[in-house]
Amino acid sequence: MIVASRRALSLAVVLLAWAAVFGAQVDINCVGKISDTARLNDGIGKSHFGDDIRIHGTCLIDGIIVLLGDRTYEGDSRTGTIIRQARGASLPAMLASDSWNSDWTYTGDPIRIAHLTLDGNSAANSGTNALVIRSWLTVIEDLQVEYAPADGIQITNLSKDGVPLKTSQVNGHISNCFVTNSGADGIHIVDSGNSVTDWSLLDSWVANSGQSAIYMDNAAGWTLRGNHVYGIQQHAIFANNCWATSIDGNYVEEFGSSGGNNTWYGVACTVNGVPGASVMSGNKVFMLTKEPTSGAFVYIGVPQVNYGVGEIDVVDNVIHGAGSERDTGLSYQLGGGQGFHVVSSGNNVENVHIERAVGKGVNLVGGY
Repeated sequence: MIVASRRALSLAVVLLAWAAVFGAQVDINCVGKISDTARLNDGIGKSHFGDDIRIHGTCLIDGIIVLLGDRTYEGDSRTGTIIRQARGASLPAMLASDSWNSDWTYTGDPIRIAHLTLDGNSAANSGTNALVIRSWLTVIEDLQVEYAPADGIQITNLSKDGVPLKTSQVNGHISNCFVTNSGADGIHIVDSGNSVTDWSLLDSWVANSGQSAIYMDNAAGWTLRGNHVYGIQQHAIFANNCWATSIDGNYVEEFGSSGGNNTWYGVACTVNGVPGASVMSGNKVFMLTKEPTSGAFVYIGVPQVNYGVGEIDVVDNVIHGAGSERDTGLSYQLGGGQGFHVVSSGNNVENVHIERAVGKGVNLVGGY
C-alpha cells in the first residue's frame, strides 16, 4: 500500500513537471527596437507544444517571425500589441508558418493567432505580405492588419521558395479581422493545387485594398459569411473553383474603382462540376459612390463553369447599381463547362442597365 502510494506520488510529480513545461504561458515583452525580431523568434523557438505565447507592447521587426505549430499567439489587444515592420526591411512576410519558411511539402501543425495588430509600414517597404499561413486547422481572429505592401492575410499552399504542398490544408477559421490599406489583396487564398479547402471566413472587414478585397484561387468547401468590404480597386469578392461553397450575408459597398478596360465583380464565383452545388445568398452589393469613367461592373455573377455540369443557387440578394450603362446586376456564363443549372430567384435588382445576363447553354431553374 505504501509502495503504491509512493508510485502514485511519483507519477503526480512527473505529470506536474510535464505540465509546467508544456501548455505554459510564454511572455514576450517588446521594446520597440529591431532587437524585438530576435526576442520574438527566440521566445517562440524555446516554447513547447501547447504553449500560449503572449506578446506585449509595440514590436519592431526586420526579419520574418516564424510561427511554430501547436501553439497560440496572443496579444493584449489590437491597440495593446502592435507588430510593425521596420523601415526598409521589405520582408516577404512579417509573420509566417514554419511550413512556409522551411519549404516543407506538408502543411504546418495548427496555430491560433489573435488580439493584435500587424503594421506592414508600406510607406517605407515593398513586397511584404503581413501574415502568411501554411498550417491546417488554424484560427485567425480579432486581428487588425494594416498597410501591408502586398497581401494583408495570405493563406497559401506554396512555401517561401514556391514548393507546393503534397498534403491538404483544411479546416481553418478566420473571423472578426479588420484588414485595411493592403497594397495587393486584403485576404488572398493562394492555391496552385487543391489543398486550401474547407475553411471559413466570417464577420470581417476589408477596406481600401490596392487590388481585390477577397481573392480566392480555391473556394471549394469554404464559407464566406457576414463580411463587409469597401474602398476596393478591383473585385470585392472573387472566388474561383466554387464547389459546395457558401457565400452569404456579405455587404459590398463599392468595387472596381480602378476602372480601365476590365470587368469587375462585386461577388463572383467560378463553378466546378457537380456534385457539390454552391450557394450565393443574402448578399448586399451596392455602388454608393460614382463609378469611374471606364470599366464594366457585374454585381453578382458566375464568369464560367470550369468543368462538367455546374450548379449554383443565387437567391435573395439585394443589388443597387449606379445607373450606368456599364452595370449588370446578375450574370451567368457557361464558359468551358458542359452545362450549367442556376436557381436564380428572390433577388432584388435595381438601378442597373442589364438586370440579368444569361449566356448560351445556361439553364435557369426557378423564377427571377
